[in-house]
Amino acid sequence: MIEIELRPPLTMEEKGEQQWFEGIPTAEPNSAPETVYVQGAPMGQFTQTNAMLALILSIVGLLATFIVGFGVLLAIPSLILANGALTITNGQPGHPDHGSAKAAQVISWINIALTIIGIIIIIASSILVLFVSIAVMG
Repeated sequence: MIEIELRPPLTMEEKGEQQWFEGIPTAEPNSAPETVYVQGAPMGQFTQTNAMLALILSIVGLLATFIVGFGVLLAIPSLILANGALTITNGQPGHPDHGSAKAAQVISWINIALTIIGIIIIIASSILVLFVSIAVMG
């Protein structure tokens, strides 16, 4: 016959493990959690930005540049909003809108550059057509 000895399980100290929580808790059982501030803003709570609006405007502006050619009218407000959002997100490390604001800024600058390149091409081709027409008539 087999005898089974019943004994309580070993404590953490008996097992040689470190006990993680020692002492008396400092917070009252029904009190609110303590707020930790990082550079003036509570941890986990970030200031609202217009980064998503700037990103949407920059993407729609880029599409409008390729389709109808007036996307710069959306790129400039998008760039202003993105710069404002980046000012806020740079002051709060780990802000979730930082990537969206940076993307909106980059897309807006690309849109503005493409518009400037398009204007230069239109002016250059107009001058070329003018010179060719003068040479043919001439």
